[in-house]
Amino acid sequence: MPGTDTEPNTGVTPAVLRDYALLADGHRGALIGPAGDVAWLCAPGWSDPAVFSTLLGGAGRFLVTPAGGRYVWGGHYEPGSLIWQSRWVTGDGIVESREALAFPGERKKLVLLRQIRAVEGPARVRVVVDPRADFGREPVRDVARDGDRWLARTGGLHLRFHGGSELRRDRHGFLVGELTLPAGGRHDLVLEVATGPLEQPCQQPAELWRITEHHWSAVVPSLAGPARRDAVLAYAVLRGMTRPGGGMVAAATTALPERAMAGRNYDYRYAWIRDQSFAGQASALVRRFDLLDDAAAFLTDRVLADGDRLAPAYTVDGGPVPREHGLPDLPGYPGARARTGNWVRGQFQLDAYGEVLMLLATAQRHDRLDSDGQRAMELAADAIDRRWSQPDSGIWELPPRHWTHSKLTCVAGLRAAARATIPALAGRWTALADRILADAAAHGLAAQGHWQRSYDDDRVDAALLLPGIRGALPPQDPRTGLTHRAVLAELAQDGYLYRFRPDRRPLGDAEGAFLLCGFAAALAAWQAGDAVGANRWFERNRAACGPPGLYTEEYDVRQRQLRGNLPQGFVHALMLETAVTLGQVDPCH
Repeated sequence: MPGTDTEPNTGVTPAVLRDYALLADGHRGALIGPAGDVAWLCAPGWSDPAVFSTLLGGAGRFLVTPAGGRYVWGGHYEPGSLIWQSRWVTGDGIVESREALAFPGERKKLVLLRQIRAVEGPARVRVVVDPRADFGREPVRDVARDGDRWLARTGGLHLRFHGGSELRRDRHGFLVGELTLPAGGRHDLVLEVATGPLEQPCQQPAELWRITEHHWSAVVPSLAGPARRDAVLAYAVLRGMTRPGGGMVAAATTALPERAMAGRNYDYRYAWIRDQSFAGQASALVRRFDLLDDAAAFLTDRVLADGDRLAPAYTVDGGPVPREHGLPDLPGYPGARARTGNWVRGQFQLDAYGEVLMLLATAQRHDRLDSDGQRAMELAADAIDRRWSQPDSGIWELPPRHWTHSKLTCVAGLRAAARATIPALAGRWTALADRILADAAAHGLAAQGHWQRSYDDDRVDAALLLPGIRGALPPQDPRTGLTHRAVLAELAQDGYLYRFRPDRRPLGDAEGAFLLCGFAAALAAWQAGDAVGANRWFERNRAACGPPGLYTEEYDVRQRQLRGNLPQGFVHALMLETAVTLGQVDPCH
């Protein structure tokens, strides 16, 4: 057989982010583009090196696309799932490819399902199967064939591919070829990637599809209301990005630029404390408690282990986030260098403790907090008592200062925890909240009466909407209303909200609008009694997605493009919370 070639597929052009769909099984996620190219998949887990990496210019890919002509792309998620259907209208008919990671996933093995369908007329489909471990550095080796089954290795991973009897070895990769389907025909492709030898027989594709459909149906809630489709998808995204019993990754990807050529690209394949809180609280609102339980367990374990040394983020299994380093042999997504790891590992973020308390208090209200969780609540409150007067890096992970949002988030967390605990602790935590609030009022109020970014910066920040929403102060407190109006006056543009003004440039020139902040604006308007304004903010920001319906962290208002890593978990969480709060969706009983 011809040998493989380790030369990267540098000719593969990535799509704009709005066109990628997510496949996920809790242990890892894949992005699939409009050409039918699985352009990103890390294995075996979220933060491991990618085996498909054309998104960043690497060599690994898995392509299923119409052959020999022009086509128009489309697609959609099957309701209540992350099962994606790619759809191409060609000059001869309609071809579809049904895509999923077998769900629920296994920690040491992934199963990627692709079912090609000739919907109208016969179909001719080009297939390229070329997994390459370590971001494309490791070629396929040790190839053996048994009928339509292929076995191989790449790096330390074992491969098994089913449905490839018509494919051939290629010196530039693993398998290539064309499949021809008669009108109405179907063809299944199944790729397994594992950390050890694949000795057990693979289940039949029909059974894998049945199990996947059943489990998605079991874990995603039924919702009613005008925003139910987007809310159900948001929940499915949160479920797919959460390791069972572990953490939820902030995003499935690394190094996708927030601003082209600005050095603003990060690795978000880790579990941020804040994100777990947002996701758990949102899931409780739709009365489905698996994500709440996972978030509570993850935060409990981390607080019990680290106490007042709590890191802002961890790997999904609770390990330390790797140090940031570049991948110089990858071109990267256009506009940014490829990199992994994250500098957040060395930061102190005070507001994380407030978020822990809010999440654990939510679990307690629903009678889902065990004794370890109650102990973690006490430790988090004690950590606030010891560290609240120190500078921290805040929600936006900036150089340490006395960020007002961080202080007020601790106030909100302490008040929530006080309502969910015994009187002796409640009195102590309420007194601590009052003390922190008094300090913030003395040093963090601008002359106009609104909260300011930090004790030494009288500008506004969209994050200052969140403590009011979370109950740091009563809704009728004048400081809440003044802050709401000041934030909108300074940071709103065309129905979107920017987090702050980083410099003298106009809004949108320095960075994109933050969708998290747009949904916070909707919640703040609702709290202020402005239902029309709340729904206007919600609908504007809900539409800031591509055809698959996924959100990134930032949105380029001028170009109507997604910016940053995809999908961004906490944006989906706040979108879901906003939809429920505004009555746009209701859980079905």
